[in-house]
Amino acid sequence: MTSFTETGALPCILIAEDDKHILTALIDTLESEGFRVMASNNGQEAIDLFQSHRFDLVLLDIMMPVLSGYDVCRAIRKEDEQIPVIMLTAKSEEIDKVLGLELGADDYITKPFGVHELLARINAVLRRSGHQKKRIVESKGNHFHFGVAVIDQRQYRGQLGDRKFDLSERELQLINYFRSHPNDVLSRDELLNAVWGIDYYGTTRTLDQHIARLRKKVEPDPGTPSIITTVHGVGYRFNR
Repeated sequence: MTSFTETGALPCILIAEDDKHILTALIDTLESEGFRVMASNNGQEAIDLFQSHRFDLVLLDIMMPVLSGYDVCRAIRKEDEQIPVIMLTAKSEEIDKVLGLELGADDYITKPFGVHELLARINAVLRRSGHQKKRIVESKGNHFHFGVAVIDQRQYRGQLGDRKFDLSERELQLINYFRSHPNDVLSRDELLNAVWGIDYYGTTRTLDQHIARLRKKVEPDPGTPSIITTVHGVGYRFNR
């Protein structure tokens, strides 16, 4: 059985959700926050994944094909009484919440929900279960290279040559998301969803401004960027 936490890797979340748009948004959001993710779109597949891997948390939609979220929760609790389970549903009736909690769910979120609420609840149940979210790292400790710059993500600082700089939370999130998708062309919408959240209604100008500030910090020549390059009409690429 694979165990991501035993190997010192990132906490791993199983998502069971049959709406492909919600599923994609959840995967992108959680991966951008530093989680490992495995996903299924029906209840039986979710049980199969759970039985063949070890997870730190389960996000479980209630209304799914083949087997419902209630059925999956029952099966999970027969094998593991401790793993945190958060149920996702469009239903809001109290009886559904009570049933989910009686089956062993740790928390319950009604759709539609904001990304900030979701992340807060995930971190809360992980803390209660003794797990802490770990940020993406490439080497031991909290230091890694981003291009030719050295990043200290615990201190929200970096260094390029002899020059030191501070990083904002958004800038560090952008760096980590770029690092998890090396050499991929990332659209502006994808980056906004990953870093600002799927409930963000601002403009892409906000992203462009953050990229411009980040380039001034990590690029050897910000006027001719080589680490974060623009793909005109689409978005940006992290050249690794």
